[in-house]
Amino acid sequence: MPGALLLTRSRDGVAGTATVVAARPHAGRLLVEFAGVTDRDAAEAMRGVLLLVDAAALPPTDDPDEFHDRELEGLVVRSTDGDHVGVVREILHGPGGDLLVVERAGASEVLVPFVHAIVPVVDPAGGHVVIDPPAGLLDNAS
Repeated sequence: MPGALLLTRSRDGVAGTATVVAARPHAGRLLVEFAGVTDRDAAEAMRGVLLLVDAAALPPTDDPDEFHDRELEGLVVRSTDGDHVGVVREILHGPGGDLLVVERAGASEVLVPFVHAIVPVVDPAGGHVVIDPPAGLLDNAS
């Protein structure tokens, strides 16, 4: 949205801000123009910069099957049998889909594909998710 002010963090940890001038979809990606970024060199200097927003400022989603990462992080993970599996530490967004990073006892973790067939219940208000893992998924925790 034009005029939006985003917080930034460079690869070396330096914080700053960037103001959106314009944004539009292009070839499956979002092209964003920022104030003060007027040439290729300035745009290249933005490569790798994290763009951040205040999570509290995000509106709730209208889709009951869509969640903000912050709504999922920290949720207790249980199996369909009621067994404690772990806690959602973070969400990874990859080209093949989203993954829940579930921290297990002993500092191990397991990556759980965030699809309805494997994660049939997501209850942020109740503080948990229920997973129905395919055979072997939980055996390969790192």
